[in-house]
Amino acid sequence: MKISTKDLVLCALFAAISCVLAQISIQLPFSPVPFTMQVMAVYLAGIILGAKKGFISQLVYVVLGAIGAPVFANFTGGVGAILGPAGGFIIAFPFMALIVGCVADKCRTKAYIIISMVLASVVCYVFGALWLVLVTKISFALAIKTAVLPFILFDMLKIIIVSIIGINIRSRIISGGLA
Repeated sequence: MKISTKDLVLCALFAAISCVLAQISIQLPFSPVPFTMQVMAVYLAGIILGAKKGFISQLVYVVLGAIGAPVFANFTGGVGAILGPAGGFIIAFPFMALIVGCVADKCRTKAYIIISMVLASVVCYVFGALWLVLVTKISFALAIKTAVLPFILFDMLKIIIVSIIGINIRSRIISGGLA
């Protein structure tokens, strides 16, 4: 895949947006996983950049954190952050952008894009809960109870917000011939 300078800049920009939104974070007392706004950046990357560039942007974000840049929630970074309780959620981000981007690339209807974000969220929940089980040795039911269920309502609100913003931006990019 040939990638232009413009595409590199866009991927870097969305990796940076992920870094910033990860810092809007609240550590819930009953969950080892913080509530953050970074999934909004993941969804936006998929919608606006499409599958390939969205995936790359989130992979860059994960790699930055893995090599020690303090880009994850609460300015954490390093392999330890990925190997920690929230690691499965972080690892899921590139795949979430890929899912949303695949749908945004092929069908531009709002309903399908919203469904793709819901599906991407489910993928994230599964990756995250399974990883949490492996790392903390808790039951899958407890992982769902502490690291998935408290986040569903807020993630649905994020999906609504992103669907309004992202779809409008993407349609303007396409209609302006910038895609």
